Amino acid sequence: MTSKPENSETSVAETPAPPALPHVGQVSAGDIAFALRAGVADFLARPVMSGFFGLFYAVFGVLFVWSLLWLGQIWMIIPAIVGFPLVAPFAAAGLYEMSRRMQTGESFGWADIFTVMANQRKREMGWMAFVTLFVFWVWIYQIRLWLAIILKDVSFSGFDGFVTAVFFTPEGWTFLAIGTCAGAFLSAALFSVTVIAMPMLLDRQIDFVSAMITSVRAVLQNPVVMLCWAATVSLTILLSLAPAFLGLIVTLPVLGHTTWHLYQRIVPADPE
Repeated sequence: MTSKPENSETSVAETPAPPALPHVGQVSAGDIAFALRAGVADFLARPVMSGFFGLFYAVFGVLFVWSLLWLGQIWMIIPAIVGFPLVAPFAAAGLYEMSRRMQTGESFGWADIFTVMANQRKREMGWMAFVTLFVFWVWIYQIRLWLAIILKDVSFSGFDGFVTAVFFTPEGWTFLAIGTCAGAFLSAALFSVTVIAMPMLLDRQIDFVSAMITSVRAVLQNPVVMLCWAATVSLTILLSLAPAFLGLIVTLPVLGHTTWHLYQRIVPADPE
């Protein structure tokens, strides 16, 4: 006869509950104004270091466009320039860290900021970079698709011919209309999942999926304010591209610092 164990209840390990998502608050136009003033103050506090990130982004843009000309990929120049703001949040990681340290009164130098940026590859920021670059790739691919479908009978041999075909022909107008709608959808989607997620991943120990969900919640909870901020960012960066990308030396750092302070207003710090 088999003896029965004293405790017949089977112990089942409890599955740990998933961590709660950060609280998302309401923001107003006044919060954007506050964040913008704080962003400008951060830029003026460390203009050389802040401007370096803008300069790096500008030089990358110039080299990217030059490489497209060199490779003969004329059709990619305009969509690449228009899609350039899509990767701006990822490029501003160093600026977020600068604002965080200035906000807490920490001293820092170049090595401190670059070390933090390099360490992001060991955290979740790399996944967000993948998401950003994937959406940028989809943006370029769908432009190529509409070119093949709509402008298949239009020939152009250089950049001037491409501009003429796009802006001064009925087929080009159709291409612009469809491309604008598709681009607006992709931009809105990427903005929604990154605007809060990028600074949050640098600031907190949180997985990138939770960060993206929190970012989308922030946009859905503050649709008008966040839409205005998205339009401000996109228009400012696009205007900054006009003088050979040089405007980005100032505008990108200011927008990056501002985004950090806006994130702080939307997602308040956890109580100690």
